[in-house]
Amino acid sequence: RKLKLQIKFAGRSIPVEVPDESSVKDLKCVLHPLTDVLPRGQKLISKGRVLSDELTLASSKLTDGDKVMLIASMGLHQGEAPMKREFPLPISRTTAVSTRGKSEKAVDSAARKRWEATGIIALSDSGLKSIPEEVWSCRDHARVLDLCQNMLHEVPIKISSLHALKKLLLSGNELSIESISWDGLASLKFLTVLQLNRNNLMGLPPTLGTLTSLKQLDISSNNLTNIPNELGFLVELQVLRAQKNRLECVPASIRGCISLVLLLFLRQVDLSYNLLAELPDTFGNLRQLKALYLANNGLKSLPATFFETCSQLSILDLHNTQITADLLRQLAGWERFDERRRLKHQKQLDFRITGSGDFDEGADKN
Repeated sequence: RKLKLQIKFAGRSIPVEVPDESSVKDLKCVLHPLTDVLPRGQKLISKGRVLSDELTLASSKLTDGDKVMLIASMGLHQGEAPMKREFPLPISRTTAVSTRGKSEKAVDSAARKRWEATGIIALSDSGLKSIPEEVWSCRDHARVLDLCQNMLHEVPIKISSLHALKKLLLSGNELSIESISWDGLASLKFLTVLQLNRNNLMGLPPTLGTLTSLKQLDISSNNLTNIPNELGFLVELQVLRAQKNRLECVPASIRGCISLVLLLFLRQVDLSYNLLAELPDTFGNLRQLKALYLANNGLKSLPATFFETCSQLSILDLHNTQITADLLRQLAGWERFDERRRLKHQKQLDFRITGSGDFDEGADKN
């Protein structure tokens, strides 16, 4: 029999329907993607009683139509205080209006000559709503285009004219999947760094996989629910930052063995602050992986062969997951990973950076 419950949280009512033989812990897992609160950070209260994880909903005396209050523990709510911004806030609309007259006027000849001489077009924090026409005249001279912290709504097809571009920095704008000319980006065959973080992206197109020279891709702090399978074609990729999105599963391009073989150079992956519940067994095919960040997800375990196959891994961040240190010690290959981790900590200590001899990278001690 299914129960219809009303979950009271943050001033709103969330309707859920779950079997009455489900455990309270199962209910918390159902609420995770609906509230962004990790199961271990949820306290459920009904009729003045705190519900115990191990009990079923029936044995907890919940009935159809009952109201349940959810209280989120500080530090385990993915949408609140624990999320620290790693970059300055985008330019405010008030500031943009006050500087627009200056920043959006025609670029003078001295600036254009400087762009052509250095190959660097620096236009961050300029209050721009569109890319100045003068940029396109740089063509084969431009190596870096920095448009961070503006109010851009569009990246036009003209981006394809910057044939020699190696770094395209677009973080902190108002771009969506529809407003970017992905065909234009696909023409940038020498592009090694692409920053699209802190925009309004709710998806990415398969065209992303044509940027085969990319070494660093930052798509963090958007509203992505998935990443296209074509990610596996980015054969030069070394750093993938996809934290602070709404990803519920690892992209198929990382899960599939064939695509993983192509990702030979991937060394750092950040998937923290998402809605991941598990990692597939084939994740270990990322044999060059050295740093993996999984904090603030709903993970309960790692693949059994994870430490054996990820033989270069030395950094593993599991803060605010349900994975315990005891569980990790039971996995094959733990000892070798722990040795690499301690060696890295020792190197940090040698440079006067504090470290710890015990494993405290987010796994609970109990």
